[in-house]
Amino acid sequence: METLLNDFSVGLFFMQAFILLILIVLMRKFAWKPILDALHDREEGIQNALDAAEKARLEMQNLTASNEKLLQEARIERDGLLKEAREMKDNMISAAKEEAEVQANAMIVKAQIAIEGEKNAAMAELKSHVATLSLEIAEKVLGQELSSKDEQLALVDSMLAEAKLN
Repeated sequence: METLLNDFSVGLFFMQAFILLILIVLMRKFAWKPILDALHDREEGIQNALDAAEKARLEMQNLTASNEKLLQEARIERDGLLKEAREMKDNMISAAKEEAEVQANAMIVKAQIAIEGEKNAAMAELKSHVATLSLEIAEKVLGQELSSKDEQLALVDSMLAEAKLN
């Protein structure tokens, strides 16, 4: 340590201190400032990237929620359309059944009317035929006077054989 003190030179010390101060100033101006600026820029870039990622995440959540809402609305609309289609189908089936029932009833009524008309026509024809036969029988009976029951039965049998019933 004594040798260090003996070799110590004040001029050299100040010169080295002066060079160190110049180096610190130069380093501060040309090295530290660009390094600090680069670090600051990098920090801002990372922060901006983080902010953009957060913003993108929020937008993605909003889009997902919006998509879910649209999907839910589409499902509701689909269910409504299916319900409406089922109701229309049921209405069409019931209307067709009612129309078929009305037509069947109308056909039954027409058939009953036609049957009744045919029945009345047949009865009228039968009455006419019976009346004609009665008149013919009466003419023949009046034309002959029958005294015995056997003769009356024979006459009726012969007249029935002559008459043709349709």
